[in-house]
Formats: sequence, structure tokens, C-alpha cells
Amino acid sequence: MRVLANQVHSQIPIHSEYGGVVPEIAARAHLEKIDPIVRLALQEASLPLEAVDQIAFTRGPGLLGPLLVGASFARALGRSLGKPVVGVNHLEGHLASAFLRDPALEPPFLCLVVSGGHTEFVKVEAGLDYTMVGKTRDDAAGEAFDKCGKILGLGYPAGPILARLAASGQRDFVLFPKALDSKDNFEFSFSGLKSAMLRYAASRPPEFIRNNLSHICASVESAIVDLLVKKSINALYATHMQVITVVGGVCANAYLRNRMQAEAEKRGFRALFPAQAYSGDNGAMIAAIGQWRAGRGLAQAELAVTPSLRWR
Repeated sequence: MRVLANQVHSQIPIHSEYGGVVPEIAARAHLEKIDPIVRLALQEASLPLEAVDQIAFTRGPGLLGPLLVGASFARALGRSLGKPVVGVNHLEGHLASAFLRDPALEPPFLCLVVSGGHTEFVKVEAGLDYTMVGKTRDDAAGEAFDKCGKILGLGYPAGPILARLAASGQRDFVLFPKALDSKDNFEFSFSGLKSAMLRYAASRPPEFIRNNLSHICASVESAIVDLLVKKSINALYATHMQVITVVGGVCANAYLRNRMQAEAEKRGFRALFPAQAYSGDNGAMIAAIGQWRAGRGLAQAELAVTPSLRWR
């Protein structure tokens, strides 16, 4: 499996003035950019449109407007070309980003999906058969990064800014809570961390927060990453897996990558992360899972464009 092109249009500048994603604006931006992005990808790959033999699109989960734009465009394109169209799960696309790093990767393995909307362990077995091992009870790790950063006034999206500041900070400056910390618990909860951050910031003068910003950021990052790493190692032992793939937007975090790889290697496990270019949302991972499924006879052509907003 080889990537010929991966064009991405970021909507961060559009949504930054609102401090978060506005669904209607997101849908309109998708509608405006989808055709030019496809053309740029074909140009980068030096391929004519007719050379494409399958079209994959995100059917869910996600926001209705953007999903409808992608689904409608894919179906129209497939019909005009006479090519099969496959709707895939967005989270399964993130899982496939690990295949782009290691094309020889085959199930079984454990996957930690960690993003702004999801934090969960999934056992992946032959035929892409999935078993949920544990998930967050409330907030996702990415949301905790963003909300804690927002409380500190870091802008949007706050998570990556927090991580950059944390690199030069003292990691035990604040001992933030780590919920559900027992060895045999594979669920997560980050709502308590957000509440603790809110109380901490409200009880200190603004000057204190500014002067110790990197230390506070490092303490937040450590509270989240320590929990992710510890639970991952325990889940590997419990599921008898030797490999864990870590996918989703938060897997771009350098501290998480270093800690996870070091702790896994120390115990004889393998931790696999996608390349940075495929850590966030991107078209290559959607194409990859479509190709992976088609190559094993697991892909089914889409007969409708109806998105699945909460597709597990």
C-alpha cells in the first residue's frame, strides 16, 4: 500500500474566531473545497480521473452536513465514472493510518483510538473483527487537552499549543487527578481533570498562571499521557496482544509517542504510530481502509448516501 497523494485543507483558520467547529460553516467549506482538493490530489499523483478504480468516502461518524457533502460527491463521481463507491467508518480510517506506516501489519493487535471525540481500546482480529475493550465514560483525551488549554487562554485549537509549551515545563509542578487508575480498569474519564484545571486556574492570580504556564501545561499533559500509557500496557497484558497501534489526532503528541514506545519496548511489546502526516483527519487513511477491505473481499459497494452520524 503506497500513498500517491494526500491533499488536506485545514478549516482551523475558519473556525478559530468561534473557538470551535461551527457545523454549518464546516459543511459550506467542505462543499467549496471538495472538488478542488480532488483535482489537486490527482495532479499530485500524476493520474487522470479515469485511472481511479475505487472511491472511498467517510460515511460516519461525524457532523451531518460535511458527511452529506462527501457522500454525495463520492456517489456522483462513482456513477459518472462507472466505478464502485465504498462508505467507510471514520474511526476505521484512523486505524488504517497504521497500515500506511507498516504495510505488513496484520491482525490481531490492540488499537488505542485517541482523538478529540474518542478515547477507546479496540481489539482488532482477523477480518477486521472488532471487540471494544474499554472507552471513556465522558470526555475524550483530545477534548481534555483542548479544554484545559482553553481555560489557560491558549486559543484554538488549544491542545497542540499546550503540548508545545509543555515541552519546556516541569511535569510535577501540579499533581492533577488521574481517574480510574486501577490495573484492571480499561475505561477513561477526563471530566475530573477539566474541573481540577478550572478550579486551579480560578484560584491563582493571572500573573502566576502566565509566569508558570509551561509548568502547568506540562503537568496537564503528563496527567493525560501517564494514564494513556499505563492503561495501554495493562490492556496489552490483559488481551495477550504483542502490538498496540495508537491512532487519532492525539497520537501526534510527541510526549505520548516517546513515553508509549519506551514503556512498550521495555516490556517486549511493540507500539506503532502512524506518520505525523496521517495522524489527523486525512483522505489517505480513508482510501487506505477502502483498499485494505477491497483487497480482502470485505468491501461492499454503497447503494445510498445516507451518513451514519454515530456509527460505532
